[in-house]
Amino acid sequence: MSKILITGAGGYIGSVATDLFLSRGYEVVGLDNFQTGYREPLEFLKNKYPNQFRYYEADLKNNLSPIFEKEKNISAVIHYAASCVVDESVKNPGKYFFNNVAVTANLLSHMDRYEIKNIIFSSTCAVYGEAEYYPIDEKHPLNPTTPYGASKKMAEDVIQWYGKLKQFNFMILRYFNVCGATEDGSIGDSKKPSSLLVQNAVRGALGIEKFYLTCPEVDTPDKTPIRDYIDVVDLNLAHLKAVEYLFKNKKSEIINLGTGTGSSVLEVVNQVKKLTGVEIPVEKGNTRSGDDAKKIADITKAEKLLGWKPSKTIEDSVKSLIVWYKNHPQGWKS
Repeated sequence: MSKILITGAGGYIGSVATDLFLSRGYEVVGLDNFQTGYREPLEFLKNKYPNQFRYYEADLKNNLSPIFEKEKNISAVIHYAASCVVDESVKNPGKYFFNNVAVTANLLSHMDRYEIKNIIFSSTCAVYGEAEYYPIDEKHPLNPTTPYGASKKMAEDVIQWYGKLKQFNFMILRYFNVCGATEDGSIGDSKKPSSLLVQNAVRGALGIEKFYLTCPEVDTPDKTPIRDYIDVVDLNLAHLKAVEYLFKNKKSEIINLGTGTGSSVLEVVNQVKKLTGVEIPVEKGNTRSGDDAKKIADITKAEKLLGWKPSKTIEDSVKSLIVWYKNHPQGWKS
């Protein structure tokens, strides 16, 4: 089976991805600088798959040649590593343009040097900005309204230039809102604090941390933003199919990943209340910057090209998070 390199392997989505690719027989090389990612899930996976998995502490802004020299025959890179908190990007834009754009360019230059021509890029619906129509398809105008969205759009541009000039095959996957954990609760989200609604609502219901409503009041029926929530396992199954597609077709694509449906913030909170049997006290916290009213994905292209459809509901995601947080109330420790 092919060898792939996963950046940000110790992060929330990256660690679930690493587990999934290993379970499908891939050899995986993980990279993480452990500023926001964790060693614990990678040690767990190293013990589980001793012959298939290795990881390195590495910062993508530095010289990566020693790793590429050691790890020959990498077939593809899945680039998850990024700064990804919308509100933080508004307060500290420089960090986002450096970590998400310059670092991606450095990774691509190393890939080019070592003749690795396949990349799957973790992008975001934030590149679209305020929706002009629903559901949002891949032809929707790109008009990001935050430095986070702008930095991801710029990284997409850099990747597309490598496609034109260096014959790279790329798959740019634009995520909508990610939630959930592995079904057995072995790997999940450890962000502290988390900016993700479903995670925070479950933590509030389990008494781990007080839950605050941080969204602005917007023009929707219940005055809270409507988002398309995709389960992290479904999301990574799409990455698996994206890798297979690149290997088979050697054709670059940009694809949305969501469910094609939307839930408001209050609907999610009510779902968590229902599944936990806990009446979560909802208090207003500091309003988060950069939120708009509604974002729902058109996932027709993902279904058509990748043969992928999400299989998990928001209820499934909440259930998996309940198991995860009961086993790891404070997430990973290291």
